[in-house]
Amino acid sequence: MVLESLFNPFIIKRKPWEMFGAGFIYSIVGLLLSYIVFKEAAGLLTVFLICFAAIPLLYVTVKNEEELDMKYNKELSLLKEHTKVLLFLLFFFLGVTAALSLAYIFLPAPLVKTVFSLQEQAIVNVNNNVQGNVAQFNLFIRIFLNNLKVLFFCIVFSFLYGTGAIFILTWNASVVATAIGNLFKTELAKGATLVGFPVLSHYLTAASFSFFRYMTHGIFEITSYFIAGLAGGIISIALIKHDLQNDKVLIDALDLILLSLAVLFVGAVVEVYVTQPMFS
Repeated sequence: MVLESLFNPFIIKRKPWEMFGAGFIYSIVGLLLSYIVFKEAAGLLTVFLICFAAIPLLYVTVKNEEELDMKYNKELSLLKEHTKVLLFLLFFFLGVTAALSLAYIFLPAPLVKTVFSLQEQAIVNVNNNVQGNVAQFNLFIRIFLNNLKVLFFCIVFSFLYGTGAIFILTWNASVVATAIGNLFKTELAKGATLVGFPVLSHYLTAASFSFFRYMTHGIFEITSYFIAGLAGGIISIALIKHDLQNDKVLIDALDLILLSLAVLFVGAVVEVYVTQPMFS
């Protein structure tokens, strides 16, 4: 297909930044097509179309990672190779987030309401789950368990569908983009009376505040989900190719899952003890 042919999956690990462009382009095309064809379900269909465009790239990448398990004897060398894929996936996530954030900010309000209504409701549900007058440690437990549930489904989706975690991660990117766009508009409204150079300064301040409010801890959470998704994908492909009898595959997948749990734990700590005090 045309979108798939724009990026070469065999060299993308050497140029992971190209995936930012892939995520950005796939998101814009998916958003336009979903709104034109199925306006009522545009929010969810946008996520599906982004995933459809990305799956060929991701499948080849995960398949190559599973094959590396057969070549490398040292787990540390293998983890270094996996790091290249994580960069590839993170740039893709940032590309999707950037495109949908800009869409949320600049599209007309009625269109934004149509496209992002599901994401806005998801944000309300998350806020209701973690807000309240609770101790920091209890809040940490709530956030960690909620994120752990997402991580679990990343593994399950990847195991069942090979690259299935991309749906959950793209959905999360759309929710994060909605949150960033919403906060940006809120911060911008506070300086509506400014003119001249202060306007530019306020735009930059609002943009940076909105981005770091969610990405300070979000980068750890997303990295954790990507690691878990990669582990599930490797197991899925190894099962299909009958490579699971090789202990190296299972050891590699288990190491990735343990690493994802550690990163997820750090993300919860950062959200509760850094992000919340800094941006509240």
